[in-house]
Order: sequence, then structure tokens, then C-alpha cells
Amino acid sequence: MIPKLPLHDPRWRDLEGVTADEVRALLEQMASTAATGTGDEWRRTWTHLTGGLMDDGVVSDGACAALPHLVEAAAALPPGQTVDFWVDLGFLMTADHRPPVPADLGAGFSAALRLAERAATRSLLATGTPAQTYPHLALSCVAFTGHHIASALQRLPDSQESELLLVCPGCGSDTEIPEFFVNPVRPPVEAPELPDPVPVRQGEHPWGEVAAVLEQETPGEGGEPFLRVAREVAAVGLPPETPGQAVLCLVAVLVAAKGAPQRDGRERARQLMSLTGYFRCWDCERTWTIADGLAENPDGARPRNHPTEAWTDSGWSAVTGEPAAGGTGETATRFRREGNALLAADGTRWGRISDFPDSAPGSIGGVDSLAVVSRPGQPTLVAGAGDRGMLYLWDAADGRLVHGPLAGHPDRIRSMTVLPLSDGRILLASGGDTGTIAVWDPVTGRPVREPAGNWPGGVTGMCAATVPDGETLLVTATPRGAVRLWHPDTGEAVGRLNPYGSPIRSIAAVPIAAGHTLIAAADTGGRVHVWDPAVDDPWEPGAAVQLSGRALHDADHRAAAVAAVPNHDGTVLATGDDRGAVMLWDPATGAPVGDGLPASTGTAGLPVMTAAMPHGGRAVLVIGSRFGRNLRVWEPESGTVRHIAVDVAVTCLATAGPDLIVGHDHGVLRLPLTRQ
Repeated sequence: MIPKLPLHDPRWRDLEGVTADEVRALLEQMASTAATGTGDEWRRTWTHLTGGLMDDGVVSDGACAALPHLVEAAAALPPGQTVDFWVDLGFLMTADHRPPVPADLGAGFSAALRLAERAATRSLLATGTPAQTYPHLALSCVAFTGHHIASALQRLPDSQESELLLVCPGCGSDTEIPEFFVNPVRPPVEAPELPDPVPVRQGEHPWGEVAAVLEQETPGEGGEPFLRVAREVAAVGLPPETPGQAVLCLVAVLVAAKGAPQRDGRERARQLMSLTGYFRCWDCERTWTIADGLAENPDGARPRNHPTEAWTDSGWSAVTGEPAAGGTGETATRFRREGNALLAADGTRWGRISDFPDSAPGSIGGVDSLAVVSRPGQPTLVAGAGDRGMLYLWDAADGRLVHGPLAGHPDRIRSMTVLPLSDGRILLASGGDTGTIAVWDPVTGRPVREPAGNWPGGVTGMCAATVPDGETLLVTATPRGAVRLWHPDTGEAVGRLNPYGSPIRSIAAVPIAAGHTLIAAADTGGRVHVWDPAVDDPWEPGAAVQLSGRALHDADHRAAAVAAVPNHDGTVLATGDDRGAVMLWDPATGAPVGDGLPASTGTAGLPVMTAAMPHGGRAVLVIGSRFGRNLRVWEPESGTVRHIAVDVAVTCLATAGPDLIVGHDHGVLRLPLTRQ
């Protein structure tokens, strides 16, 4: 017998969400069905009762007392009749908000979970449940063991869905991978590796029966490695140390073996096997197992510390870039750094590379954002900030430190932008990792407004919007989809963009006329949005021209970064993807401009881009990847491409006249875009 709170105990009156009478009525119906083998009234009562046990992901206190009674009654029913019950109970056990078990109910609660594991596993082996439900039943069995991967129940996509939403175990950012289950260009998935030696669960467990069943299975094409892992995981009983991806492998193989009808089961199993691979977070750039991205706060999650095939949120391999069709037929010139000199491939000197100094050696740390402050008749300043929450201002001409470190942000500074105001003043805005926003006077180095705010997910992008009435507004974006317009002096929010709430990873201002800019943004699904901040209602049809969907689809281009590129006729919009490919667009028509830049394995990854016109009116676009060590300098007009190998891990880019400013993991350096 499981120790449990008697139904006549007066403490039932104090429990939230469920009463002893409701539990008693359900138990009587379940007992009747167990005795006669007929009747399903208990199912309707159970469906009603689950509303009291869990409401919108919040588990009531009464669940701790009710669970031992319910599990004991369900375990007495025929295994094939309780599938839905165990699935519901699995969701209950993996809910985001579950109260701690009271000390006096702990023994009964633990014993109930052990019985639930045994009974649910019998249902797992006995039922012919459709494949779309079978994964949830298998993961419910895992939930009763207490393994962390069971929380994938909350995130496991429906079989009809194509996208996958993951949460980075390192930084908490959401990564959406569109068409994860249908994109045919992804690399094949390999079976996960198990620890050596494999840990063994202590005490008796019901998974030996599962292992015996799997011994009789014959895998399909390419399935033997997954079947081997599944057998081994089942044989040792799912100890807590088992990697989450290996447990998901067991679930996938069970779906293939037991899911019905057979064809649907194998297809669903193939989808689940893809969850045992890897993904790279678009924000922190680390590679994790997809299983850890599905779990909530996975125990022992560690990023991969060596190169591996990983899916980005554009659906492409993060390691092996795919060549794009067409392209410019680029003429490539290669450059390399040698000490403080930038040398061409033939060994001739192109120019000097200079590092911007710290106030104290090593005080800058990694630089995640750059901004260039140009003032008529005054020296151009370069602002840099990053992982230590400090802001620095250097003279762009000689690298002399003008102001800094400027403290104020309590967190990493992720974005900056320059705000040229109508009264002639120029301000500098910065956004922090926890959503703080600050405004600075770059001339004095003093804050105009101290860092304030707390926007969930941090401020991932900033730009300045000029509207036709002459006012300049600050635009901020977050990975959770909030795009807001602010008055720079007062800090008052004066508008919102992004009506669909898509999570934003890159944002840029695109001038279309004197005193009028559009705002372009790339979201985590690879889509591009264009808004006109001068229009009060961003839902209004025609508020801004959107990019050609057909052109994006035909090029298989999923944008990860946006940038404005000046040219002879105004400004075009550049979009870059995780393969290193770049397309140019006319913001007036939404049509592509020219051939674009092909993908490149050298700059594949989360793109960083900047543009300028240093060559006598000929625009250049500089493209790299975050934490990559290679840059491409592309002239769209001629198709010429220069490759620059730098010995730093690039994090951000900017241009100051004829110079390229490179933020990296240890500071800032400057190198020439034209021969010196």
C-alpha cells in the first residue's frame, strides 16, 4: 500500500483546486471499471478533475495529496485503458509551476511515482496508441523516473507542425527553427554517444521489459545505431546521468516499434530522432544538444566544445556552408594580418592595423557593439562596449581614448546607436543584456539619462528613426518581439512597431528620403519586416513595402542580419543569412537589386555586417560571422571581393570614413578599407 492522506482527513479542506469528495467519486468509478471491465464514466470525471489539479500550467497544492490515490486506482485498470491518464499525469509532473511536496506527503508521493512508472510502462508495451500520442506516453514514463528530459513534454511539437522552438540552456534566448521537420537540405543525424562507462540506475526498475522487447526489433535503414542506444538506455533503467538526447533516442525507437499505424509510427520516429542532434544559439553562439534545448533548465547541460554539425534557426548547417546558386562570380583578393600590418596575398603592404587602447590593460573585455559619432568640424569618435557593461569612446583618427570607462549598465551592453537630433546635438544610446537603456552625451562622456528599464530578453538591437516632422526617435528591439519608439531626451515611449510580435535578432534604419527613414528587421525565423515609424498604425496596409516573398523563397534566403547600404541613388537594404549569403533590396519596391553575394564557408554563421562608401562613391559591404576570423569586403557594383583574415574573434563591425572598425572578443581594432 502507498502511504497517502486519508480522504476523511480534515486537511483536504485546506487543499487548493481539488476536494476529497471529487477524488472519492473518481476512485469509485475507477474501481467499478476495474471490477467489471466495463464503463468509462471515470474518464469524464478525470477530465473534469484535471482542471482542478492543473490550471494553465500551474499545479494546485491538492495534486500532492490526490496523486497517490489516483495512481493506485489507475494501476489496477487494464493497461490499454489508461494511456490518456498517464499522458495527462506526465504533463502534470512536468508543469512549469509545481509546488514543492509537503514533507508529510513526500513518502506517499514518491511511492506513487514508482508505481506510476511501472503501470505506465505496461501501457507503453500493451497499447496500439496512434503515433502522435505515443511519444507523449513514452515521455510520461520518463517523467515518472524524474529524468530532466521529460520536460520536453511541454515543448514536443505536434506531428503536423514543421517549426521547432528551443531555449538556449546557456543564455535563455529562444531559437526558432522553421521547417525543422521538412527541410530536405539538413545534414543527416547521427545517433548520440553514451557515457563510458554507462551509469546504471540503482534499485529495481520496469525498463528491463522494454529492453527485452527492443531485442526483438529489426531497425529500418540507418536505424541500427539508434536501436543500440535505445536498448542500452532501457537496460540500465534511465539513471539521471543519462544524456537527454539518448533518452529521446529511446522514445523515438519505441515509437517506431510500437506506434500505430506502422507507417505513421516510423515517420514520427524519424522526426524524433532528429531531436537527438545539435543546434547553435543565435545569441550566445554556443552549440547545444537539441534535447537540452527542449528541456527546462536541464541538469548538467554543457555546450559542445568542438566543431560539430549543428542546425541554426535558418535550417542550415552551422559548420558546412552551402554554395548559393548564381552569384557575382566574385574576383577574390586575399589579405592577412602580420603584426600591425595588413598584407595582400603577394606580400605587399595594404595598410596599418591599430588596436584601440584600454584605460587599463585588459579592462575592455569583449566588445559586442560599436557606434561611430561623426560631428561636423570635430574629430570622429568610435564608441565601443561589451561584456563588462562599460562604454569607451576613442578618437577614430589616432585611436586615442577620449572617454571611459563609462560605468552605468549593470550588465553586458549588447547594442548602441547614434542619435543626431534636429537641434544639432548628437547623443549616443546603449542597450543592456537585462533590458536597460541609457543615453549619453559623447562630447562630455556624461549620461543624459542613467540606464533604466528592464525589458525581458535584453535589448538586442538599436537604431535611429527620423520622421518627416524632423524629430529623431530611438528604436529598440528585443528577442521577445518588443520593438518600441522612444523620445531620446525624455525616455518616453511614443510608439510601437512589429505588430505580429516576432522575436527580433537584427534591426536597421534605412533612409528613403531627406528626414525620413524606414525600419527593417530580421526575426529569428529568418523573415524580414519593414515598418514606417511615421505611420501611427503599423497594421495599416501599405505602411511600408515588404520584401518580395517569391525572391526570398527562390533564393532560399532566411535573413539573420540587416544593414543599410548607401549607393549613388540613395540607400538599399542588405540582408545576410547564416550561410554567408547576402542579398540587396530596393526599399521602395521590395525587389532584389543585382545578383547578391554567394554563400561562403569562411563567413558562415551568425552574420555581422556594415557598409560604407570609401571608394569615390562606390559602396562596399563588409561581411563576417560572429566569432569568426574572416571578413569579406564586397563591392556590389563591380562584384569584387577581398578576403581578410584577422587573428581575432569578430563580434561586431562599423565603418569610420575609409576605415573598418572591428569589435572582437578582446577589444577593438581599426584597419583600412583603401590602400594607404
